[in-house]
Amino acid sequence: MTGSTPQTLGTDRPQRVDVHRLEVTHVEQDAYTVDVRGHRLRVDQPLDAGGTDTAPTPTELFAASLATCVAFYAGRYLHRHGLPRTGLRVRTEFTMATDRPARVSALRLVIDPPPELPERRRAGLLAVASRCTVHNTLHQPPEIAVELAL
Repeated sequence: MTGSTPQTLGTDRPQRVDVHRLEVTHVEQDAYTVDVRGHRLRVDQPLDAGGTDTAPTPTELFAASLATCVAFYAGRYLHRHGLPRTGLRVRTEFTMATDRPARVSALRLVIDPPPELPERRRAGLLAVASRCTVHNTLHQPPEIAVELAL
């Protein structure tokens, strides 16, 4: 699961590199839209932080990204083993660091499996869900470059 359609970069390297693109555009005050593969998401800030509270914050979407990735992997595991996904939920909570720099200091995810999940499949479900793409990325962070356009 990568989250967007890959596009190949033109390079001389024999290995294919897939680049996934999205665009963030200012709407008003602290609200922005994110365009991904023809889908549009919105982010904002709560009223007490100066926003208009029309959408989740980027940090909430970060936690949601991890939670939905875990849910997706758990769902695929269930499907692969012929088990229903009905009732599958992932509950998530996060805390912010109290020191600088501003960041999420802890995330907790609890997978509520479907009631039909056999005891013998619980460990496998947890193992697969714990190795989703977003979780793996947090454990092996990517290189990040922030640049100004010319």
